[in-house]
Amino acid sequence: MLFRSGPFAPLERRVALNVYDLLWIALIFSGFIAIGHFSQGLTLPIEAPQSTVSSLDYSGLPYYAMRTTLRMFAAMAASLLFTFTYATLAAKSERAERALIPLLDILQSVPILGFLSFTITFFLGLFPGSILGAECAAIFAIFTSQAWNMAFSFHQSLRSVPRDLVEVARGFRLTPWQRFWQLEAPFAMPALIWNMMMSMSGGWFFVVASEAISVGDTTIKLPGVGSYLALAIEQKSVPAVLAAVATMAVVILLYDVLLFRPLVAFGARFRVELSAGQTESRSAVRDLFLRTSFLRALMRPLSAAFQSFALWRLDWLAAPRSGGERGALASRLVDVLWYGGLALLIAWAGWRIVDFVRAEIALSEVGEALLYTFYTLIRVVALIALSSLVWVPIGVWIGLRPRIADRVQPLAQFLAAFPANVVFPIAVILILRFSLNPNVWLSPLIIFGTQWYILFNVIAGAAAFPNDLKEAVAGFRIRGWSWWKSVMLPAIFPFYMTGALTASGGSWNAAIVAEYVRWGDDLVRAQGIGAYIAQATDAGDYPRIVLGVALMSAVVLLFNRIFWRPLFGLAERRLRLD
Repeated sequence: MLFRSGPFAPLERRVALNVYDLLWIALIFSGFIAIGHFSQGLTLPIEAPQSTVSSLDYSGLPYYAMRTTLRMFAAMAASLLFTFTYATLAAKSERAERALIPLLDILQSVPILGFLSFTITFFLGLFPGSILGAECAAIFAIFTSQAWNMAFSFHQSLRSVPRDLVEVARGFRLTPWQRFWQLEAPFAMPALIWNMMMSMSGGWFFVVASEAISVGDTTIKLPGVGSYLALAIEQKSVPAVLAAVATMAVVILLYDVLLFRPLVAFGARFRVELSAGQTESRSAVRDLFLRTSFLRALMRPLSAAFQSFALWRLDWLAAPRSGGERGALASRLVDVLWYGGLALLIAWAGWRIVDFVRAEIALSEVGEALLYTFYTLIRVVALIALSSLVWVPIGVWIGLRPRIADRVQPLAQFLAAFPANVVFPIAVILILRFSLNPNVWLSPLIIFGTQWYILFNVIAGAAAFPNDLKEAVAGFRIRGWSWWKSVMLPAIFPFYMTGALTASGGSWNAAIVAEYVRWGDDLVRAQGIGAYIAQATDAGDYPRIVLGVALMSAVVLLFNRIFWRPLFGLAERRLRLD
């Protein structure tokens, strides 16, 4: 079974303009004009009044929304490029995987404030005196909230392609390049699209931290919804907070209708099944495009070019055959050099961290920070377990019903993107008024960075469940707990593992903002490594930022190696559609 790689249906021969062509051309040109207009602010001096958010005037929200959206999609483009290169290399090379996947574990555990603390100066230095440096820093911060779960999803999909499809590809003598574009990338597309939606929502979750950049004495509020929301929280303006949330909801609805619904409908054609599905994902935007004549004819050369690109042989990409004993010896020598180099790099990085930290921090404080890390670990594990109990059944129910999924999709995106900063002030007020324990009552706030990764991946896994297997299960009358234990849980387990692993990283990131909460001048702090890093960031205390980030990354990496990776191996070996 092979997938057609051409991204569009067969094109009609008529090329005359019709009313749908005119509508699409108007939309396309309007988009280009809007991008051109709003991009003018990227080259302003950093001291210009238009380069910051200083007023809560509602009339500026459309402009702020467009600037934020441009940053989100720039980060999404970078995330896709990262996913198709990094995740593919990790999936194709066992030697590279042993270095790249642990590195990805570390990267997803490093909080956004940790990245911003050390990148803002670099990006500002690239474009001195220009707002473009701060824009690059914000885009990079949003990229760090989007890329990791997309890379994990794509890597998991490439590693779980059904063996019978791989054998068919070998029978057709497809080269690695052809197999990637004809089989592997299409197979991974449905899950990747759902994780792209999750990534966009994750970007919204951290949009305040990425646009209202504050590290020590350096404070920049880029024009955007995040900066507007940060200013509203700083001034305790509830109407402005609600206006920012309403603006965000409109933006999410627009890009859901214009982009993600067509992508979900497009990705549904790559589901692996032997019988026709009972329902088909629909998109009004896709249907409108299919009614065009001139634009579809215009896309014919691009479709043909992509088809040719996907069918390049590129035989030199094929893995060289072993040359017997000499080839095995050379391979072992490469392994020794590779892992020896990695060990030296890790040792050097550890020494640099210790050397940087020890001048300012006593050993007793290191032990205290390690205890804070343990507190945050308990919160993360408990909330992932709670999120799994709640969202796995709901995600399965939604994923098995495409019509329901189409309706729930925008709501789920909005809830996943809902800025936690809106809820935090309520927590601060309640904790201060009733003298509650912050260590207990701030913990549930971390769930905002946890549950949606699980929900979106479980929906993707249930939606990818082949229709012919559904018919077989119905024929054997498998129901109740037997259905969950023998059918559905094994089917969604690889997808759940991707969601749970990225939820773990999301929870550690959410701890930075959930354990150290402000509402105007009021501050509530829980004991945890997230609060430790946030407090050090506010003070511009780089040794403590490095210590907190290093301890968090080390604990996350160790936890992933001990717990998550064995489960990933189980999913690859025993729980895959073959």
